[in-house]
Amino acid sequence: MDIATPSGAAPEKTHLRIGFVALSDAAPIVAAKVLEFGHRHGLTLELCRQPSWAAVRDKLLSGEIDCAHALYGLVYGVELGIGGPRDDMAILMVLNRNGQAITLSTPLARALKTHGSLKAALATLDKPPVFAQTFPTGTHALWLYYWLAANGVHPRDDVESVVIPPPRMVDALERGTLDGFCAGEPWHAVAQARGAGETVVSTSEIWPNHPEKVLACRRGFVERYPATARALVCTMLEACRWVDAPLHRAEISSWLAKPDALDVPRDLIAPRLTGAESGLNDGRSPLPVAFFDGGSVNYPRIAEGRWFLAQYRRWGLLRDADAPASEDAAIAARVNQTNLYRDAALLAGIPVPATDATRTDLFCDGAAWR
Repeated sequence: MDIATPSGAAPEKTHLRIGFVALSDAAPIVAAKVLEFGHRHGLTLELCRQPSWAAVRDKLLSGEIDCAHALYGLVYGVELGIGGPRDDMAILMVLNRNGQAITLSTPLARALKTHGSLKAALATLDKPPVFAQTFPTGTHALWLYYWLAANGVHPRDDVESVVIPPPRMVDALERGTLDGFCAGEPWHAVAQARGAGETVVSTSEIWPNHPEKVLACRRGFVERYPATARALVCTMLEACRWVDAPLHRAEISSWLAKPDALDVPRDLIAPRLTGAESGLNDGRSPLPVAFFDGGSVNYPRIAEGRWFLAQYRRWGLLRDADAPASEDAAIAARVNQTNLYRDAALLAGIPVPATDATRTDLFCDGAAWR
């Protein structure tokens, strides 16, 4: 059940441990701590960097962290118990849209340019192709699968898909054990800087303005600490608004570069975070990562949750016998805390959509979703 909180209630829990993975789109989490946006909402934040999305999942479920910067699809995977432990999960808000990419090894990227077809390029390899993503039900797996399928390559039959934490992907690409990967920045910029690969597509070209990372927790946390959850959304909306300003993106790039955050040179973070460059060398200018955009980024739309469930069925990760498609809207309504978000946004003076079905999303293969 989506839980709304009384507008005047003080946080029940004031010290929160927030998990994150070393990615540029953790910027709002880092900004919220560095600038202590939580203090005006009665919260003190403690950031806890995690080595992988599996670690984020496990520590959320064990209670070692209270909430996290998390893959949208990670939350739904745990809600459904796909390939791992199951628990009741909550998405409090969307933290960013766009900003991910697919990078191919340098030889494969050159073959793609030569042949003009991904299938033909893959046929030049002397071994079965191996692509990496970051979590079996996560956004990166689904962006990769969608792009491969749109290019006539079956992502479950024609390639081997493996899970690797984002900071380790470039090393694997350099060693030749990977032919490509889908992840967030700055790891595509790092791959290009080291000559290991080339970014061939931005995920905003697959699904423009797609949801990416979310603020996630267990539903039990929201039920026990509803005012805290509301205060946390207010805090993160403030952080997302701050990060979305161009000058602030340049500033936060320096904070992200520090050893306790991404531990990557600022010059490999800032250009793609600020939108100064996309990494694509053929003149395309895909939509950059967005954190706020007047609040349009952050509303946790039920329709987007349903899309993930549909993709799980498409690729055999979810059977109708386990969760009938007729229940998708109800599942998404349990996970996506739209009432709580509206309550927090109202307090913050941020507009929310009048209805959840305010737009139709168009994909790279011409498909539509609403």
